[in-house]
Amino acid sequence: MARHNRVGRGVDQCGFGYRISYQPDWLDRIRVTRRLPSGRRSTRTIFRNPARNPKGKAGDLVRTRIESPAQSLAIEISFRTASGPVGEVEVHWRGNAAPAYEADRVRFILTALPTA
Repeated sequence: MARHNRVGRGVDQCGFGYRISYQPDWLDRIRVTRRLPSGRRSTRTIFRNPARNPKGKAGDLVRTRIESPAQSLAIEISFRTASGPVGEVEVHWRGNAAPAYEADRVRFILTALPTA
């Protein structure tokens, strides 16, 4: 049985802050990819799990929440892994700004801890 979610924080390449609720026995890191105002695409790790060695099994239900009030962003990811381990999950988010600019599109990549 997985342990209760922990809370972490991170900052992306544009200076937006994030609050991350994560399962310590599943999540290794979160990377964010976005277009900068210059047009260049940039990827940055916004969170790395401080517990490098899981103390238990992740369980079959994985839950993660990513929030950034400055962007009006709140994402909840939940999935079951009954058929085997999941290595990465990719989530795409687009802000509410109109018209939609490339800088308002954000890609999150959640990477699992390596399995033994």
